[in-house]
Amino acid sequence: MDIINAVAEETVFRNEENGYTVLTIRLGRHHVTAVGIMPQVGEGERLELGGSWVEHPSYGEQLKVETIKIFPPETKSGIERYLASGLIRGVRSSLAKMIVDHFGNDTLRVIAEEPMRLMEVSGIGKKKAEMIAESYAEQAEEREAMLFLQKYNIPPKLSVKIFKQYNENVQQIITTNPYRLVEDIDGIGFKTADKIAESVGIERISEYRIHAGIHFVLREAVSGTGHCFLPKEELVQSARQILGVPRDLIDTQLDTMILNHDVIAEIIPDDDEGDLIAIYEPSICSAEKIVAGRLSELMAGKLKKPRLDPDRVIDTMEREEGITLHPQQRLAVKTAVEYGVSIITGGPGTGKTTIIKCILRLLDGQKVLLAAPTGRAAKRMGEACGQEAMTLHRLLEYAPDIESFQRNEDNPLKCSALIIDEMSMVDIFLMRAAVNAMASGMRLIMVGDVDQLPSVGAGNVLRDLINSNEFPMVRLSEIFRQNEKSMIVYNAHLINSGEMPRMNAKGSDFFFERQTMPSDAAESIVNLVSRRLPGFLKVDPFWQIQVLAPTRKGDCGVIALNTRLQAALNPPSYEKNEYVRGETVFRVGDKVMQTKNNYQMTWERHLPDGDYDTGSGIFNGDMGRISSIDKEDKVVTVVFDDDREVEYGPMDMEDLELAYCISIHKSQGNEFPAVVLPVVGGPPMLLTRNLLYTGVTRAKRLVMLVGRESAIDQMIRNTHIVKRYSALKWRIISLSEVKRT
Repeated sequence: MDIINAVAEETVFRNEENGYTVLTIRLGRHHVTAVGIMPQVGEGERLELGGSWVEHPSYGEQLKVETIKIFPPETKSGIERYLASGLIRGVRSSLAKMIVDHFGNDTLRVIAEEPMRLMEVSGIGKKKAEMIAESYAEQAEEREAMLFLQKYNIPPKLSVKIFKQYNENVQQIITTNPYRLVEDIDGIGFKTADKIAESVGIERISEYRIHAGIHFVLREAVSGTGHCFLPKEELVQSARQILGVPRDLIDTQLDTMILNHDVIAEIIPDDDEGDLIAIYEPSICSAEKIVAGRLSELMAGKLKKPRLDPDRVIDTMEREEGITLHPQQRLAVKTAVEYGVSIITGGPGTGKTTIIKCILRLLDGQKVLLAAPTGRAAKRMGEACGQEAMTLHRLLEYAPDIESFQRNEDNPLKCSALIIDEMSMVDIFLMRAAVNAMASGMRLIMVGDVDQLPSVGAGNVLRDLINSNEFPMVRLSEIFRQNEKSMIVYNAHLINSGEMPRMNAKGSDFFFERQTMPSDAAESIVNLVSRRLPGFLKVDPFWQIQVLAPTRKGDCGVIALNTRLQAALNPPSYEKNEYVRGETVFRVGDKVMQTKNNYQMTWERHLPDGDYDTGSGIFNGDMGRISSIDKEDKVVTVVFDDDREVEYGPMDMEDLELAYCISIHKSQGNEFPAVVLPVVGGPPMLLTRNLLYTGVTRAKRLVMLVGRESAIDQMIRNTHIVKRYSALKWRIISLSEVKRT
């Protein structure tokens, strides 16, 4: 490895995602190119680079950097260029020249040790001097931390996160207990921490390591599979696999964690496996208990009776709207107003929205709030019912700065009833927040399709509530939302009952195109979205046609189809700026989706009167379009489909994905005029009946399946549902039994 000393001239290219940099450096009188993963370097800084010389076929000789040390510039011109490089907040080229002209070679020492002397320079006041000094110190600390972390092969993106979490304590934490990274920092897994621990000499049998491994297995079970707990034996076996230590060490550490209340152990009855020793993260165990207890209280609450007769209200609504409610629907309306907690479940077209509208009429004079888990679902609910509906986060007044809901047991909602739609998407934590905000005497009316995919988050709330048999529940089975030609709703019910859908009928809206090879299916999907369907339906291919994929990988997976569809619908152009993150190219005009809840991100919405609204919170599943990319400041601006405008910096971009194609899981709570679905086969664990059912029920005007009939049949016959460990059903039943005795 060659060691050379050079001066940084210009950063030609830098990928903020992985730190890969193309840097022009000066060796004496010569300028050469250095490439590799490195911290951000300011112009004029002195460098000690270790690496090897390589010959690039297009750009000639380059230094491939393996190690780097950065030293402050010593000459006046070097200091001036460094200050003007953009690394120090508040200093541009003109001010950098004035500062260096005044302090000369002593400039950087003055900033570090006597920052108030900067006020000697015209135009610099106390606040400006403090800002420059603070930025210089932060930049120096962050660079030192990144160079330290680089020794352990931690990517720059994660290095920045680690520094922001621990600041000057980085080195002390890394060298004593790097497993804290797993708990404190999103994006760092146990394996990464384990490699760091090994490199700093922490033994494999360390209590820190075993403690972290047990927590990691539990959290992976929650975030990856949606479990609320793991049986002790399953937890121990999984921990043994990742830790590679004797079982007795894991048992001992787990006992210690239980005694210290780091985890909770309870005996839980299970329908399939008998009594289990359940190991919980404390927050999830608490959430289950709160949900069960609050629902029991709501069931026992004294309700304000409606002033109108249910049958007369229903009769009036039937006359006015020219409809006839089925006995199931009548029963659902009456049940909802009679009990403190009720459930209405049914597939598409079974009249759930009609029932909600009737309940609103019946409770005329009482305040009824409408809510749903996602923005799109809430918007659709509000439009259908003629009354404002909110996301549950907005309704419960989530405060991102303190990461909690402002509506709670001490500050409950002010209403007589809360109706929640799309209940299958509600996880145990959101359910806890909702019931915590309800006082005794309120009605909780839950509406959803239990046959859809369960929530992305932990738990199986709707199914557990139904299976407890402790709450009044009406299951709707008759199809009402159906016209003579539409087959979407009819076929959804066929799929749900285990039958093949009826496809390609003349004048229908449910089609199948046979393509035996996945690559051919992918090509056909692109052609359908970009050319054939927009002309046939007279729709916008961006917003009114959505491709939903069962898997992320493969020719017909989310990743590959997004690349193909982007090339067809939004090809590169000199007029469109781009932002590269990893292997994904984001381009002005791209359709994108937020993939994680981010409660801190701020947004603006421009109003028709010229004013604007502001707020915070961008949520998993929100979809929008890139309106601009500022390449210099590395800011990507996205306008979401409800007109919220959000600026994404480099760290925020990791939660943004192209959305020409999205997974069926991510589509929950949404509806699209047309849905295109690849059906080309794949892992049986992924390709299930409820996955196909969920995808098909996202469409309003047209469904297009592309692939093989055998793959459709495979999904319909696959009724496997991944078991989620949850004790909510048992807790509800136990509370009811106690009350009955």
